[in-house]
Amino acid sequence: MSAQLSERTGERAWVAAGTELFVAELAKVEDFASPTALPGWSVGHLAAHVHFNAEALRRLVSWAASGVESRMYASADQRAEEIESGSRRAPDELRDLVAESAAGLAADLDALDEAAWDAEVITAQGRSIPARQIPWLRAREVMVHAIDLGTGLTFEDLPPDFTTELLVDVVRKRARAGEGPALAAWLAGRTTTAPALGPWL
Repeated sequence: MSAQLSERTGERAWVAAGTELFVAELAKVEDFASPTALPGWSVGHLAAHVHFNAEALRRLVSWAASGVESRMYASADQRAEEIESGSRRAPDELRDLVAESAAGLAADLDALDEAAWDAEVITAQGRSIPARQIPWLRAREVMVHAIDLGTGLTFEDLPPDFTTELLVDVVRKRARAGEGPALAAWLAGRTTTAPALGPWL
């Protein structure tokens, strides 16, 4: 098995486990108007976001498979409007949408051939990435947002190999945002003061 194939297999397993976790935690919530760990977002907002994220990633998979450009979102406004309108849907409808779009994304990923996995697509943040990184984008969404639901789940409940990769991803993004030196000093134990960090996911 090639290193790239092994990596994709591991990330696909994280997607499946994270999806199962998010769906299970979402089923515990009765009041979708209740707040989450994300400022200004209710459970309804978070559920809508996870659903529409799957649909957006499906557009990237389609791009990789067909070669026809298909961006995740037409604009930041479109993304915000989808989440806001989606948050007002009935809880049972949102639960169904989350499960259905996740299944659709999994099926689309299953259908990609080897050449398509190397095709370049563009994320919502404007980064050009190979399609083989799409499963990771989804894995971190479902894993981290399962915690954000506020049902009592913590990072200690996530797979250790996933949290290790998540740390690497977070540090890389912090470094690109200019937050690397302060974070490095703190993580290296050279200061006891945690740096003030901007939003990440």
